[in-house]
Order: sequence, then structure tokens, then C-alpha cells
Amino acid sequence: MKALVQIEKVGQSFNTKSGRFTALRDIDLEIKKGEVVSLIGHSGCGKSTLLNLIAGLTLPSAGVLLCEGREIPGPGPERAVVFQNHSLLPWMTCFENVMLGVEQVFGRLCTSSGRKEGKAKLKSRVEEALAMVHMEHAMHKYPHEISGGMKQRIGIARAFAMEPKILLMDEPFGAVDAQTRRLLQEDLLAVLQNSRKTVVFVTHSMEEAVLLGDRVALMTPRPGRIQEVVEVDLPRPRPPDVEVNPQFNELKEYLWRKLRAMQITVTGHDR
Repeated sequence: MKALVQIEKVGQSFNTKSGRFTALRDIDLEIKKGEVVSLIGHSGCGKSTLLNLIAGLTLPSAGVLLCEGREIPGPGPERAVVFQNHSLLPWMTCFENVMLGVEQVFGRLCTSSGRKEGKAKLKSRVEEALAMVHMEHAMHKYPHEISGGMKQRIGIARAFAMEPKILLMDEPFGAVDAQTRRLLQEDLLAVLQNSRKTVVFVTHSMEEAVLLGDRVALMTPRPGRIQEVVEVDLPRPRPPDVEVNPQFNELKEYLWRKLRAMQITVTGHDR
């Protein structure tokens, strides 16, 4: 299958007060259409930096990133981002927050592409996205009136409503409690099963990486590199009790051993 995103010899460096800082070096990775790739590694290894490069929020210091064979010059509607911070505008209702993204892609800003849609169609898109994440009941509420988990659902709805070709998720469940996190994971699994959306998912959690991913890209401590890409040979749809599957636990333990070995190599100890 042809890659949707190609990352070739990508590096990223920044100027700091103490000198040049290299966050990423020689990143090579292909992301195929319809697959979920989890990025995992120690804090500071450059996972979010790599995600921002794919999003076009920053440009690489070295190498090239391609989406559908074209170099990524900056942000684009074919790539939507869901951050750990939901980034909802507090003065807008949930419906209006989702509509904002929909209008940018299918409304007034796209007249030259021929994709402009009427208000009724835009409204339908928003309502369908909210229903997909079970938030249609809260469409007229403001962000301060709903919980953290609900805010993240709205953020996911906004991203999906824009119909991107690739969804970039930067620890979207990291700020919620364990129970809410599991419910959001199950909701996302159901949505991905129906949509077969291409996803890059940044996480610190080995369990989450295996639960959601078709492949797990394991990154080294900085400067971040892709040390290994692990296939997650678990069938979809993933059942709620997938964590009792021996293969699930074997994959999780394998990732832990790799991460622990890297920590020992870098620090000289395992604590």
C-alpha cells in the first residue's frame, strides 16, 4: 500500500541560550493510508516535535516530509490536529467550536476549490460529528459547562468533521482521569473502525500505544530517532477485553523492555 505520509531523513534543531539544540535526527517513517501509528518514547524524545512537523506547524531543519507525494509546506486541511489541551474557544458553544473548523474547510474559505457548501450541509456535518462522539446533547453548551472528557470529545468531533486525510493526536487523553481515558479510548476505537481514518497518535502509555495502534514507532531519547517500528498483530475491531489477550501483554512488555534499556543506556541506571 502506498504511503500517505513519507518522512525522509528528517532532523529538527533549535537555537537556545546554551547553543544549538537537536531534537530530532535522521527520522525515517512511512505512514500508510488507513493505519494507526502510535509514537512512544521517553519524555523529551521529540514525539510532539515530530507531530508538529507532520502538521506543518513547524518546518524541518533537515530532510523532507511528504503528504500524498507533495512536500508539506505548512498547515493544511488534509491534516487535522487534536492536542492534549482541547483548544476550544470559551466564548463559543460546542456546536460553534466544531462549526468553526467545518466552515474553514467546506465554507467560505474554500470558494476557489469548488467545495463550498450551504449552511444546511455545514450544520449537518457538525451534528453528525457531535453524534459520532456522543455529544449531540451538549451542542449548545459552552466549554466551561462540560467536563474535561467532554471537551476532548468536542475536539475530536471538530477534527473529524473537517474530514482530514490524516488525524494527528498529541496525547489527547493525557489530562483526564483513568476511567474517562478508557471510555475515550473505546470511543475512538469505534470511530476509527467505522472511518478507517489514518492516525498518528502520540502517547506515553505503552497500553494505549498497543490498544490503538496498528504499528508502534519507538523513539530514542534525544536527539529522537525511530529505533524500531513494532507491528501490532491484533485483530480489529478490538474488543473491550483485549488487554487479557496474551499477545497484547507480550507487546506491552516488549515495549517496556526496550524503553527501559534505552533509559539505562542514557542515564547509566534504571531509576
